[in-house]
Amino acid sequence: MKRLAHTHLAGSVVLFLLAATTIPSTTVAVVSLDGEALLAWKASLSDPAALSNWTRAKPMCLSWDGLYCHLERVVKLRLSGLGLSGGLDTLDTSELQDLVTLDLSGNNLGGAIPAGISRLRSLELLDLSSNRFDSSIPPGLGGMPNLVFLQLYNNSLVGGIPPQLCRLPLVRLLDISKNESFRAACKIPMAVPSQTCSLRWLYLARNSFIGAFPPVLRSCNSLETVDIGNNGFFGVIPPWIWSRFPLLKILSLRSNNFTGEIPPQLSRHLGLQLLDMANNSLTGSIPVSFGSFFFMKYPQNLSATGSLHWTKYDDKINIIWKGQEQIFQSATQSLAGIDLSGNLLSRCIPKELTNLLGIQFLNLSRNHLSCGIPKDIGSLTYLESLDLSSNELLGGIPPSMSNLSWLNTFNVSNNLLSGKIPAGSQMQTLTDPSIYSNNSRLCGFPLETPCPNTFLTQNERNGGNEDQWLYYWVIAGIVFGFWLWFGMLFIVKTWRCAFLLFVDGMQCKVMKKA
Repeated sequence: MKRLAHTHLAGSVVLFLLAATTIPSTTVAVVSLDGEALLAWKASLSDPAALSNWTRAKPMCLSWDGLYCHLERVVKLRLSGLGLSGGLDTLDTSELQDLVTLDLSGNNLGGAIPAGISRLRSLELLDLSSNRFDSSIPPGLGGMPNLVFLQLYNNSLVGGIPPQLCRLPLVRLLDISKNESFRAACKIPMAVPSQTCSLRWLYLARNSFIGAFPPVLRSCNSLETVDIGNNGFFGVIPPWIWSRFPLLKILSLRSNNFTGEIPPQLSRHLGLQLLDMANNSLTGSIPVSFGSFFFMKYPQNLSATGSLHWTKYDDKINIIWKGQEQIFQSATQSLAGIDLSGNLLSRCIPKELTNLLGIQFLNLSRNHLSCGIPKDIGSLTYLESLDLSSNELLGGIPPSMSNLSWLNTFNVSNNLLSGKIPAGSQMQTLTDPSIYSNNSRLCGFPLETPCPNTFLTQNERNGGNEDQWLYYWVIAGIVFGFWLWFGMLFIVKTWRCAFLLFVDGMQCKVMKKA
């Protein structure tokens, strides 16, 4: 019985030792499969010098650049901006099933986006932006159940957006902007189950999309950024935007073919801080209610927006800033303003816009706005860029402009303005005469046209009157003093006697000299 027990125990020990020796070999095999798949892809690249430490001689999870492991499996591959050239067709995705992040942005990779990427079922972030991919978007990407961030912008993709892509249940960021090879007749897919739309950031700018404002977005009530600028969208701007997108912070519809009036309901967006509708065919007036944008009214809100939500993504926006096109990262933490330039807007500039104390830019140029510049424009003390050029504005430039201490870009050319250009510390730095050109009745620095007296500012007229009154008071004082002294001679006897003795003395001296 003891021998049997001993034999059984010995057998258990042997089995345990065998199991213990087989576990590492299994782990090595798994790691080896990951590594072999990546090495095979590296070998297909035209210039793999940036991946020189990807060798079998070095431990993959400890030494290979851009690679991150968890439990000896590759979970992240970040190879952004390394100048890699080649394609993805040789990447065996079946051996990378634990991959969560695939970032190959900013390289020279081209060809087709392989359908095999859709087999990466654990993938949460796919960034192939700023490469040279020239295929259509694989429909299989719409079947990736865990995908949250999808960035394909700045490529040469063709075709359109596959309907399957709209059914991604967890995707929060979709950026396929700047793929100008999309065919001109491409429309946004219509059908999206309302319960699956988790989009927060949508970038479709600089493509060739046409059609009305995408009605499919009605179900995406978590949207914070919508940028569909530089496309061929047309029709009216739907008033339901404010109710369907309650969290909206950035709305860019610039350079499309939208018509009709601006919906005043947009002002009900409590969080909206950047509105860009430039270069459309919008008519009517600027809604008075635009003076009620909550976040634009309070400068302190800008620094607070960054802490409202924790995200792995910093929003961005491409706008015309101080006359030049620029991309702003973390826009909701640093930027607020309105651009309605290049439309057919008419009537007056609402004085209510001067309530937006937190805005840094306001561009209303190239419209048909009339009346005058609101006299309280100087209350927008954070304003850095103000463009009111190419309108039909009348009257003078308000003196309150001198209060804009941050203003460094200003343009009121091609209007019907008159009077003296206000002086002030910041206004004196705006020395380019062209910003006031084609206003025949404007005068003063930096124009060469001097101001006649009728165009003097109220302060200058008051200053001239003060000098004139000073002369009057001096003369009156001299006359009053003389008559006071002369009158005292008749009233005070001692003064009179002293004066007469003085006169007699002077007379005697004169007679003696004669």
